[in-house]
Amino acid sequence: MVASYNPLVFIISAPSGSGKSTLVEELLKLVPDLDFSISYTTRPPRGSEKNSKQYYFIDRGQFEEMIKADEFLEYADVFGNCYGTAKRFLREAREKGRDLLLDIDVQGAKQIQQKLPEAVSIFILAPDRQTLEWRLRKRSEDKEEVIQRRLVTASREIENYDKYNYILVNDRLDESVERLEAIVRSERLLRSGKPRSPADEKMLAWADQCRLANIRERVQPILASFVTSATSGGR
Repeated sequence: MVASYNPLVFIISAPSGSGKSTLVEELLKLVPDLDFSISYTTRPPRGSEKNSKQYYFIDRGQFEEMIKADEFLEYADVFGNCYGTAKRFLREAREKGRDLLLDIDVQGAKQIQQKLPEAVSIFILAPDRQTLEWRLRKRSEDKEEVIQRRLVTASREIENYDKYNYILVNDRLDESVERLEAIVRSERLLRSGKPRSPADEKMLAWADQCRLANIRERVQPILASFVTSATSGGR
């Protein structure tokens, strides 16, 4: 047990359909000593989802009891369903001497950033609105009205991109996985204060390209693709 360890907390947010779940799954295979916080939700399972793997599926009454017991680091209502991150995951990561990865939406991220201002936040974007819509349709999980609602929500969520430390444009999966891994390992290296090898410097530079200040220019056309579609009446 490493009771004195102060975990690095990584927040990952993205509009639905941005490929976040796949990136998180790949990251956890590559980076050791990184725990994943499985959210609680009141929505029913989709497809092959299993309880305690993708989510803890509970009813609204149980969720409200957890709120009353102050068991959540954050929670939010999304499309009429509740989602929340339990405090126990942070406590368990501290006890094990591991870092913690949170997969949460913009509402939840804001709450975490207020409580844990040192948390490292990463926002994942599809390369444009057309690609995001294609990905949502490819999943074949939602009705048309739900897809349209998710696209409208995405337009609102991406306006919060500048509240995050890093922006990762998920264009090519392999490269996105490498960049995400570089971000996590770079933050660990920066906190450790250890001497840096040439390979370390290369990794830091690779991750640095995704820092908010360095990627704003690339993000602008992505934001514009959502605005243009909305004003033209496109789907």
